[in-house]
Amino acid sequence: MINYKFYLDNGIADFQRGKFKNAIEHITKSIEMKNDFAVSYFYRGACYHSLEEYDEAMMDYTKAISIDKNMTDAYYNRAKIILTRKDIQNPKIENAIGDLEKAIELDPQFQDALYAMAAAYKKLGDYHKTLEYLEKLLQVEPQHIYGKALKKLILQKYII
Repeated sequence: MINYKFYLDNGIADFQRGKFKNAIEHITKSIEMKNDFAVSYFYRGACYHSLEEYDEAMMDYTKAISIDKNMTDAYYNRAKIILTRKDIQNPKIENAIGDLEKAIELDPQFQDALYAMAAAYKKLGDYHKTLEYLEKLLQVEPQHIYGKALKKLILQKYII
């Protein structure tokens, strides 16, 4: 019997192969059959994210979070969109920080979220907070190349 899981599994497989439009079709069918499963919205959001259809991705990540408040990657991905979008003049960095705080609360070892938090504070010009999160990152992974490089830049250029 074909059920929501069949379509979701096919959608995830398409996503992993880079066939994002096919994945969206499959996952949407899955959602039509079962609209309260956070993973479906997360993966559809990831497909839209990969296609740079950011508004749709944000809606799906938000829906995934509304269903499952512990969906760490949805918080991270939503923050990542805010921090990297080029088509918005004044992104709401504070919203990204809120999402990253939640992701880090759920997983204090989440290296990408720690680095993104440092980058967010750098965008705001709060270099001491930037360093604070870089220190947390480097405690988790002392050899984090980007973390070490950003720390060096902050110390040399902004902290005298």
